[in-house]
Amino acid sequence: MASNVNPTVRRRRLGQELRRLRELKGMTAEEVAERLLVSQSKISRLENGRRSISQRDVRDLCGVYEVEDHRIVDSLMQMAKDSRQQGWWHAFGDIPYSVYIGLETDAASLRVYEPQVVPGLLQTRQYAEALITGALPESAHADVDKRVSVRLRRQERIRDAENPLRLWAVIDESALRRRVGSRQLMREQLEHLVELSHEPHVTVQVLPFDMGAHPGINGQYAILEFPDTSDSSVVYIEGVTSDLYLEKANDVQKYSVMYEHLRAQALNVEQTRQFIGTIAKKYAEEPSAAFPEFTD
Repeated sequence: MASNVNPTVRRRRLGQELRRLRELKGMTAEEVAERLLVSQSKISRLENGRRSISQRDVRDLCGVYEVEDHRIVDSLMQMAKDSRQQGWWHAFGDIPYSVYIGLETDAASLRVYEPQVVPGLLQTRQYAEALITGALPESAHADVDKRVSVRLRRQERIRDAENPLRLWAVIDESALRRRVGSRQLMREQLEHLVELSHEPHVTVQVLPFDMGAHPGINGQYAILEFPDTSDSSVVYIEGVTSDLYLEKANDVQKYSVMYEHLRAQALNVEQTRQFIGTIAKKYAEEPSAAFPEFTD
């Protein structure tokens, strides 16, 4: 599933190498920007892989860094060419979180904490449709359908026999009790969650309300790790208008420690399956005090 020319990952690798060359030269991003008559933000975005980089950009930067080995320059130029190729997600048009999709596509493992909803990779089509429609009430049906299609395409990593994504998911109890769509839809979603938890590369744990305060109280985040050790891990925090990507070792370490605390406080795998199963059965029952039906 993961492509050897995944443009997002290639941009990151190229940016890391360009940063290394700048630091070897002893120059700051401000000095490089001044030399090339561009903004400092452009240099920073090229180095962190958040901006597409052209072969001309590589040539100009190598000139500033006085790189004399033509093999290095040619290699970087090829990486720039590869980084401008289109990933599978580009076929769906403008996707607001395309950078994340590129990282997820090439990741070896993903650790995610979700306090409000079932993680996207574990959602049924019906749940995804109801969730996206509710979260984006002004979106056209075509846009909702496109987002659902992208989500289902991402889920192929879970079923990939040759290169499955190693997924850990800690889910807050509120995500199970928040009714998205009909009661039957929720029952089917929770049953689907239990089914996927039996996959050897998928671990699902629920964090019950009874656990009280915990390290994930500030909200959702995900940690992506990659098969190539040269690719640093990334912490992804989803936002409404923009997303945050943390790559500094100290930041990744802090979130990793937080995640281990979440896993320790959450129910174990078997307890989680029983817990989800119990709630799923309640959705199959008549409305009760636990799941009241509200009317106008």
